[in-house]
Amino acid sequence: MNQVKQFDGMKSLDFSIEGMTCASCVSRVEKAIRAVPGVASASVNLATERARIELSGPTDVGQIAEAVHKAGYTPAAAEIITLDIEGMTCASCVGRVEKALKRLDGVVDAAVNLATERATVEVLAGTATKEDLARAVEAAGYIVRKIETGAGAPDREEAKAAEAVSLRNATLFAALVTAPLFVVEMGSHFIPAVHLFVMDTIGMQTNRYLQFVLASIVLFGPGCRFLVKGFPNLWRRAPDMNSLVALGASAAWGYSVVATFTPQLLPAGTSNVYYEAAAVIVTLILLGRYLEARAKGRTGQAIKRLVGLQAKTARIERDGETVEVSLDQVVAGNVVHIRPGDKIPVDGRVISGSSYVDEAMITGEPVPVQKAAGAEVVGGTINKTGAFTFEATRVGRDTVLAQIIAMVEAAQGAKLPIQALVDRVTGVFVPIVIGVAALTFLVWLTFGPSPQLSFALVNAVAVLIIACPCAMGLATPTSIMVGTGRAAELGILFRKGEALQTLRSAHIVALDKTGTLTLGRPELTDLVVAPGFDEAELLKFVASLEQHSEHPIAEAIVRGAKARSIRLLSAEDFEADPGFGITGMVEGRQILVGADRAIKRAGLTVDQFANHAIQFAEAGKSPLYAAIDGKLAAIIAVSDPIKPTSRAAIDYLHGLGLKVAMITGDNERTAQAVAKQLGIDEVVAEVLPSGKVEAIKALRGTGHRLAFVGDGINDAPALAEADVGIAVGTGTDIAIESADVVLMSGDLKGVGDAIAVSKATIRNIKQNLFWAFAYNIILIPVAAGVLYPSGSILLSPALAAGAMALSSVFVLGNALRLRRFSPRPVDREPSFGQQSAGIKMEHAQ
Repeated sequence: MNQVKQFDGMKSLDFSIEGMTCASCVSRVEKAIRAVPGVASASVNLATERARIELSGPTDVGQIAEAVHKAGYTPAAAEIITLDIEGMTCASCVGRVEKALKRLDGVVDAAVNLATERATVEVLAGTATKEDLARAVEAAGYIVRKIETGAGAPDREEAKAAEAVSLRNATLFAALVTAPLFVVEMGSHFIPAVHLFVMDTIGMQTNRYLQFVLASIVLFGPGCRFLVKGFPNLWRRAPDMNSLVALGASAAWGYSVVATFTPQLLPAGTSNVYYEAAAVIVTLILLGRYLEARAKGRTGQAIKRLVGLQAKTARIERDGETVEVSLDQVVAGNVVHIRPGDKIPVDGRVISGSSYVDEAMITGEPVPVQKAAGAEVVGGTINKTGAFTFEATRVGRDTVLAQIIAMVEAAQGAKLPIQALVDRVTGVFVPIVIGVAALTFLVWLTFGPSPQLSFALVNAVAVLIIACPCAMGLATPTSIMVGTGRAAELGILFRKGEALQTLRSAHIVALDKTGTLTLGRPELTDLVVAPGFDEAELLKFVASLEQHSEHPIAEAIVRGAKARSIRLLSAEDFEADPGFGITGMVEGRQILVGADRAIKRAGLTVDQFANHAIQFAEAGKSPLYAAIDGKLAAIIAVSDPIKPTSRAAIDYLHGLGLKVAMITGDNERTAQAVAKQLGIDEVVAEVLPSGKVEAIKALRGTGHRLAFVGDGINDAPALAEADVGIAVGTGTDIAIESADVVLMSGDLKGVGDAIAVSKATIRNIKQNLFWAFAYNIILIPVAAGVLYPSGSILLSPALAAGAMALSSVFVLGNALRLRRFSPRPVDREPSFGQQSAGIKMEHAQ
């Protein structure tokens, strides 16, 4: 919330505030708001819970919200409004739209993306509406389209396809009309026979009349789009790429008109015509626009494919019958029927029947997953051979697939920190270019060879045409769009665009152990009881208490007891202490199960099981202890098998030059045993859930960027604290708010892939920016004529137009290379011989 606004005179802001209960609350809020610079007065209404603020100068809207928050109340939550905008052609357009949006009261921030043609606006709830934003955009000279997500995406693609067709037709028409004009004019200059033919047939003046007609058709027909946008933007003192083209083409055409109809107004020897330059400029710029439109269409292939995964219809039960309805008619609670080969329309829970479902589009796993009663199904996945019915639980924008699409779209529309430099340059670029063109005209008119006026005009027009900021505007957003789209195809979702840039700079990857490096499904492997205790009875007491816990280790113990056909009992006074253990009463016996720190805190010693604890830890098993009625009763070993791909994934990270650390609550010996198997560089063990944030801070040290990888549920604080939080899920936990990046499958190799995508995308952006800036730095002086004194080299306006179009197409083509990006293959997938079958029980000696 850093947007500072300049207000002309007094303006007001009106937004809601929650949490006020009395008159003193009102006074406190008013005082806090009035202390913000630029606020003239503030009036708060307790009944309506709204604040009316009069502004007298530059005011940071975010600072007002922060002042309310610090006073102990909740300002209106910022909401995100997305607009689809037509008519933007260059980086200057982006800056203009952003400024128009940011001037509105209540707008905290606005970011416009040229490649996606979208504006993402952060607005204080209850202030500016979508209609207000649309009016501001339209006042700036652009058009706002209605925007939808999910099923509405094809409409946007159809609009873009129609735009490409329109540009293609305009380009073809302009080329057909320009061709004879170009042949006659340029042929007369370079081929004497053509000049003689023209003079002997139609004559010089008729030739000029014909050129006037053809050039006018091109300029005021297909080229009219540049004029109707370019000149109004000049009048608004906000010139853009259209302004440069309109100025250049109309200057060449206008000078030629004077030379054709009133040559006596021009100095002797300067009545030349440049109709072909005006027509060729328009034609080549249109060609560049058409090629851009086609390339932009290809940058959105990932979204198209995701949208294509959605089913169009669903077969639901209605009034006792099975009917087929469109997808938007399905509501939560509907019973949906699925046949073999059907695409599952929405998310739900299987009621009856069974089948195997291909979930590769969500998890990346090629093997179909069995689905029976109670199983979850995800919309967009494909049923194989069986038939079943399920209850729709999430529909429309709430489905997993819709959330994936929304995430990808949000990431594609993001502005990276690297874009800040481009924004600063393009904000002043076009006015500077117009100034350079004017200076070029004056220098050639004053110091140029005869005919000075002709040289001055041609070179000034060349400067205007070649210095288009299109390539600058497209350099960053197109790479982001293609890169994040390719990442989505690899099962990597960048929830926050900034992570795309930050992740490439990571020095350390810290990994949570359970569920990330391991399968997250621990198994009970050993039970050693103290003298005087019975194994079966002790396991019955422990498992009866553990059945009330949701911890994976508790589930392992309960499964182990059930495997031995032990009947579980009810427990009372159950209490869980995260990081330590659980306590409770079972059949009147006081039971304690937990880590050694829990036993020690209870005043007991674990020395009698010291040797067993060492053996378990060295085998990579997690030891915990049980006490009954204040006496140490047993040591229990639980093993969470390591994922088969974990070692290969860590080797992959090492290959990328990263240091790998593991953060775990396990004891030091167990953690070191796992780290040794996996080749992990550093271990932080015996960390309580609340201590992961401090562990991350310690690992990060000074000046190092750290990415933390966790399961996205219990690791939320750590994911938020890391420079980049990466959540490893199975695809159904994609709405993990604390993570910056979500891996759809549980394969840890995706972490390396995400970093590789990040590196490739930022490298691509830097290439684009280098080309865009170098192109202008080199060719603007050439167009101005700096090479003329040394080699009589000048750049014609027609060649300038071709070079300008080529620069944008080059940037887009380079960005499209990311579509073919493929992370390096992981060859090594070792398996680990973890003990998993049966429970070893023995008495302590």
